[in-house]
Amino acid sequence: MLIVPPGSGIVHQVNLEYLARVVFSSEGVLYPDSLVGTDSHTTMINGLGVVGWGVGGIEAEAVMLGQPISMVLPKVVGYKLHGQMNPLATSTDVVLTITKHLRQIGVVGKFVEFFGPGVAQLSIADRATIANMCPEYGATVGFFPVDGNSLQYLRQTGRDEVKINIVESYLKANNLFRDFTNPDQDPEFSEIYELDLASVKSCVSGPKRPHEKVMVSEMKEDFQTCLDNKIGFKGFNIPKDKQISKVPFVYDNKEYTLTHGDVVIAAITSCTNTSNPSVMLGAGILAKKAVEAGLSVKPYIKTSLSPGSGVVTYYLQDSGVIPYLEKLGFFIVGYGCMTCIGNSGPLDDSVAEPIEKGDLVVCGVLSGNRNFEGRIHPLTRANYLASPPLVIAYAIAGTVSIDFETQPIGQSPDGKNVFLRDIWPTRNEIQEVERQYVIPAMFKEVYAKIEKGNNRWNELDAPESKLYPWDSQSTYIKSPPFFETMEKDLPLVKNLCNARPLLFLGDSVTTDHISPAGSIARNSPAARYLSSRGLVPREFNSYGSRRGNDAIMARGTFANIRLLNKFIGKAAPRTIHIPSNDIMDVFDAAARYKEEGTPLIIIAGKDYGSGSSRDWAAKGPWMQGIKAVIAESYERIHRSNLVGMGIIPLQFLDGQGAETLGLTGREIYSIELPENIQPGQTVTVKMDNEKSFETTMRFDTDVELTYFRNGGILNYMIRHLLEA
Repeated sequence: MLIVPPGSGIVHQVNLEYLARVVFSSEGVLYPDSLVGTDSHTTMINGLGVVGWGVGGIEAEAVMLGQPISMVLPKVVGYKLHGQMNPLATSTDVVLTITKHLRQIGVVGKFVEFFGPGVAQLSIADRATIANMCPEYGATVGFFPVDGNSLQYLRQTGRDEVKINIVESYLKANNLFRDFTNPDQDPEFSEIYELDLASVKSCVSGPKRPHEKVMVSEMKEDFQTCLDNKIGFKGFNIPKDKQISKVPFVYDNKEYTLTHGDVVIAAITSCTNTSNPSVMLGAGILAKKAVEAGLSVKPYIKTSLSPGSGVVTYYLQDSGVIPYLEKLGFFIVGYGCMTCIGNSGPLDDSVAEPIEKGDLVVCGVLSGNRNFEGRIHPLTRANYLASPPLVIAYAIAGTVSIDFETQPIGQSPDGKNVFLRDIWPTRNEIQEVERQYVIPAMFKEVYAKIEKGNNRWNELDAPESKLYPWDSQSTYIKSPPFFETMEKDLPLVKNLCNARPLLFLGDSVTTDHISPAGSIARNSPAARYLSSRGLVPREFNSYGSRRGNDAIMARGTFANIRLLNKFIGKAAPRTIHIPSNDIMDVFDAAARYKEEGTPLIIIAGKDYGSGSSRDWAAKGPWMQGIKAVIAESYERIHRSNLVGMGIIPLQFLDGQGAETLGLTGREIYSIELPENIQPGQTVTVKMDNEKSFETTMRFDTDVELTYFRNGGILNYMIRHLLEA
């Protein structure tokens, strides 16, 4: 077993650059490399020709105990790439374009395979960027078969030449090696769609979802429209007289003003883009030109650079762009997910106060893969995904409300206007630097010491006992309650009677809305719990750091301040305890229902559980007493996680939903479960108003039904191990 210590990088990037073998060799037998991982962006490795996808942590735990992975045989969508990329476009622009297109098509639960002559001009880093964002366009995998570029990447990253030759020989012998310029090698697909790479233009995605692509040339107009629109995925409903609000503030003894659209967070982060030397060096070259032109970034903007591996630091240093990045505030802060998963850290109080005072829609711009509400920072209501060069560009501009075509990005010291086109590097310019500085020796040097870790890791004391010694006083790690009521014998499947909805939700509720993430708010149930244990706010830390304590995680479930619950009618981590009509924090309402012996359900719209593969998005609701979810559709990993926790995933019939059925959420619901449940069976939901409706039970395989009958996948594994 190989253990890569924390602080070494993001696992997906380390896998791409070092761990992946493409072809396995075991006891004289060769077979294709494959992977499942406990993060949705495990799909990144598909860019190197390794089939891999993300699963929930619950399912992964069962796999580690010997349980195989199962799934319904998917359709395979062929996505043809052709045409020549615009020399000013980046791989980020390509993936954001593909993400919007495939979301419109609908590829949830399907495999996507890329083919066509356009693939041949994409580097493996470009392909990995596209494969990485597979969860954002909804597919299970986004696969690029191995070709000559793949072998060249293995050499560039310092892999053993003998092993590379074995990979090539094995794949060619088994007709798994592809020439993308030869249409005779194209497979048969269930469906085919295509993209002309020449049509790809510079773009970002936002302000609230990764597939909401916005052309950079239309950004100013689009942001203004978002201010005008009603609250929604593309709207903030800011009154016209409030849109010109400017709030003065003092930062570091100098006065500034903030208004709608101003950038307060700019982060080059995430494995999605930092694994790609072309966009990272592009950012460095742009920074160099910007500094030489006399441009700067306002000091109150929180800037950061967090690569996915140490190799990035080497080629940025050797190419000479680090001083320019630092001059603009983009210092390397560590090797990890950082801002992309909400670990941006707090804004300075002097910046936070005017945002809250003016109720401003300020922005984060990041080179990440997700920008769901409340994920990046509670105070950045608009967040845009962008290439690393564009992150720097918007940081220099200080606002997203700018038309780079007609407006200068800034002024030189002598007052001359500087436009983005004046400092934007071409693809050829970047590739020349990449060929010179991204070399195998860098990868070999970094990964030769990957297992050594750092002093803090090496100095940790580890218990020597076979069983973990739980500390009852710890507020970080606590023995979980998942098996407290479990019995050896299989329980009877019971109908769900007289349940009430804890929440009544709309479309695109993400695992960021559900799962505890980010900092712990001072007025939250989790904060009250920690205060009762003697901690003060500066000691609260984040939900991520306390994910080993179920008491905190249960209180942080549905604690996202951008959660839009129809019971409340506005964004807040609150709900209504229906019998009393009291408005309460979600956890407090769940606790009251539990005291009353009332089982709970959730009613939701389309794409419930989209986003990260966070197992706490299923564990947390289970701890709050959720027995079933009724939604119009589910994202793959979250549905699997619900099954893994023994929560029933029900799906409205096609064309139906809470609105078409006239549901208010105030009804009392009962679900009749057949004695001999079958995968995909139709189940009747009855209400106390004598009305009923049909749903599809989303147990998709017999294996999933087995998990449900056991009360969840981990209960099943415990019983299985006891029998053995």
